[in-house]
This record gives sequence, C-alpha cells and structure tokens, in this order.
Amino acid sequence: MNIKQAKEQIESAMRAYFTKDRFGNYVISVEKQRPVFLMGPPGIGKTAIMEQIAQELGVGLVSYSMTHHTRQSALGLPFIEHKTYGGRDYAVSEYTMSEIIASVYEMIETTGLSEGILFLDEINCVSETLAPAMLQFLQYKIFGRHRVPEGWIVVTAGNPPEYNNSVREFDIVTWDRLKRIDVDPDYDVWKEYARKKSVHPAILTYLDIKKGDFYKIESSVDGKTFVTARGWSDLSDMMRLYEQNGDTVDEKLIRQYLQNRKIAKDFAVYYDLWTKYRSDYQVDTILAGNADKSIKDRAARARFDERLSLLGLMLDAVGGSLKEVCLSEDSMKRLLASLKELRGKLASASANADTELERAQARLNSELGSGISSGTLSDDGKYALQAAIECLVEERDLVLKKDPKDNKEAFLIIKGDFDNRTKALKKQADDTGKKLSNMFKFSEEVFPSGQEILVLVTELTISYYASRFISRYGCEEYFAHNKELLFYERQKDIIRELEELDTL
Repeated sequence: MNIKQAKEQIESAMRAYFTKDRFGNYVISVEKQRPVFLMGPPGIGKTAIMEQIAQELGVGLVSYSMTHHTRQSALGLPFIEHKTYGGRDYAVSEYTMSEIIASVYEMIETTGLSEGILFLDEINCVSETLAPAMLQFLQYKIFGRHRVPEGWIVVTAGNPPEYNNSVREFDIVTWDRLKRIDVDPDYDVWKEYARKKSVHPAILTYLDIKKGDFYKIESSVDGKTFVTARGWSDLSDMMRLYEQNGDTVDEKLIRQYLQNRKIAKDFAVYYDLWTKYRSDYQVDTILAGNADKSIKDRAARARFDERLSLLGLMLDAVGGSLKEVCLSEDSMKRLLASLKELRGKLASASANADTELERAQARLNSELGSGISSGTLSDDGKYALQAAIECLVEERDLVLKKDPKDNKEAFLIIKGDFDNRTKALKKQADDTGKKLSNMFKFSEEVFPSGQEILVLVTELTISYYASRFISRYGCEEYFAHNKELLFYERQKDIIRELEELDTL
C-alpha cells in the first residue's frame, strides 16, 4: 500500500488501542496490543507520518532509531542490590531504567500527556546483543524490568534487507507479534504532501513529466545509486534557500541530494530551463491580469512540457498567497480566543491591562513550548501561535504607548488594533482571490481546448491550502471548471468499465 493508506491503517489501530471500557480500562490489553511494523524502502516518509498521526490524535510522540542503541542503553545498566530471602542476605542484579522508557516518562512529566506513541525506527537492524531482548519487548512492552507506560502505543519501522546490509531477518515467532504494514513509494500520494509543504515547483513539474524519477534504487558497477522522496524534499528546502540568498542552484548541489548521476543531470538541465521560463513569463504580471500579447502568444505556441512548467510557476505563486491567507486566519483565531479571555479579565476593576496582556502571552508561550516538546504541534500550529504571540506583544506596546485611563479604554485600543488586522486579512484574501481568477482567465484565453485547465483544477483540488481558501472564499472559475473535471473523470470511468466488459 502507499504511505497515505498506511497512515490511515495506523490511525485506525491507534484509535482502537486507545479505546477504553466504561471502567476506564483499555479494551485491548497491553500484551495484546501488537506493535505496528512499517516495512518499506528508505526515504518514503515513514517517520513523517508518525509526526502527523501524533499531531492529529493529540498524543505524545517519542522517536528513537534502534541502530544507535546497545543492550545497555536499551535495557539499562546492571547494579547490585542487597535483598533478604528466608532470613539470609543475597546480592541481586537489578537494572537501571532504560533510556528509551525513561524518555517516555519524561515526556509525560513535561507535557502532561498520558497517551502517546513510542516510535522505534530501524528495529530490524538492532545489535546482536540486543536482538534477544526484542521479542520480550514486542510482546510485553518491557525493556529490562521496566514497562512502557500504559496508554503508550509502540510503532516500529524498518527497511527490507535489499536496502540495508544491517537488517536481521525476523523469525515467525517475532512476526507473529507484530501488525505488519508494507509500504511502497507513490508519487501521486507524495505530491499531496509536497503541495502542503510547498515543495519547489521545478521539482513538481519535473516529476509530473518524469514520474519514474521520483523513487529509484539501482545497483551498478559503481555501487548503489538512488533517489528517494526524502532526497527530493530536502533538495527542495535547500533550493528555496539558495534562491533566497542569491546562490546558484546547479548540478553540484543537486547531486548531493539525488544520488543518481543521470537523474541529477536531467533535473539540473530542466531547472536551468525552468528558471528561464520564470524570467520570460513574468508570472506576477499574469496573476495581476496584465499579461501582454507576446506572453500569451508564446504560451499558446509552447510545447506541453513548457506549458506544464508555466502552470507550475503560476500554481506556486498563487499557492504561496493561499497559504499566507490560511496561516493568517489561523493566527487571528488564536488571537481572538486570547482577546475574548482578556475582555473577561478586564471586566474586573482590579485587573491591569498590561499585566493581563503579559499573562496572555505567557499562556500561549507555554502552549507553544508544550506542543513543540510533545510533537503534537504542526508547523502551521506553531506559526499560528507565534504570530498570535507577536500580535499580543505589539498590542501591549500599543497600550503602554497610549496610556489609557481605565480598562475599558484599554480594551477599545486593543479591539481597534484587532479590527485593523481583520481588515488587512480581508484585503489579503481579496487580492489572493483576484490572482486565482486571473490565473484561470489567462489559461482560458491561451489554452482554450487543451488539458491545461483540468491540470489546474486537479492541482488546486489536491492542495490543502487551495481547498481551504476556495471553500471559504469561493472561486467562480474553479467551480465552473470543476464540473468539467468531474464530467471528464466520469467519462474515463465509463471507458474503463467498457474496457472491462470487453475482456469478459
């Protein structure tokens, strides 16, 4: 199955394991809670989906790579304890708490989360001295003499032996204690993640043209060559920063992330062409509705791969604006919640606006720190909290500067600032909506009979931020063409059904 399906399977298992009866006991006992084992090639997002699952379920996450652990670090160190049995004293070996188990308890103490996920990666690469203890752990969730706290679910992951020389084959006894999920790379599924993470548009348009280059592991006379989803994602981050800092993105950089000489070279050539398209097409003028005739004529005459690159450029520019609106909305919601609470506090004559604003900042800072420590806070959630804290700081400075005579006047100052921010958000959304419409109008004019508009609609449909924006603010052009897309998809379904009938 693909990584998206694997995520759904794990979430369902977690919900089942977290289910309690009316007495507060877990319906499936600790011993019966089979650890999930994600088996799949490297770099396809196994660790990333565990972070997403923890955030979506609101539980803690502790992650470890088992290749880094010895018997002593996993089981604890031995020490001598003196005990009395039958009136005689004996020296007995005890063990300190495992570093892994201790980290779970520390997470509980730090965050107050009594439920969570202990994620052990590369579990089939444990050292020879640790391997015998893994069977006991997988069945009873015990390292040494210390058990994983009740309410914490074990999820493991590993690579098939063809990808890792350190892999130890599990026997049937071990496999019979695991809930195994096999995962394969899937570009279309990864692309949904990539759109939300704002993966560089040159990468997405290149892979749309050459999907076979998304994930490839080969053996040659020079050893193994490989390209993984992780490699593309990390390359994207670096490309964004290189462009931002005015540094050159070239084959030397690309080969550091794509360990396949031919694919690295092909993408480097494509990136040079893509940067030329970015300069020639002046996407900002297209989205402003001011594209001149020469740009329209060139787009209309362009080959399909050039058209895809142009669509990628437009989608990236619009996508950035869509994301900004969604993140601004999230931060304003967090700010609004704080201000509602602040209004109640300031109703008391003894309250002080400066002090209460400082306390509101402290509460959000505490939530931010706890969310980061527990792994339950997404990148978007982190941004929303940080932006809301920044707004509270600015409003506190504004109150101190204007020096109101009482709490009522202080809150009016704060409300006025919030109203201004709301107006700015509305303008930001209006401007983004115009860009979205202008992208469609340009495409309708220069690609009247091709599949390019269907590509646009499809890409916007799978985009998290585009879906959020359009569902809230609407887009007439999108809705009009989405009907065409649905009809087109139904046509394909009918053709497939007819083909199946022909084979009977």
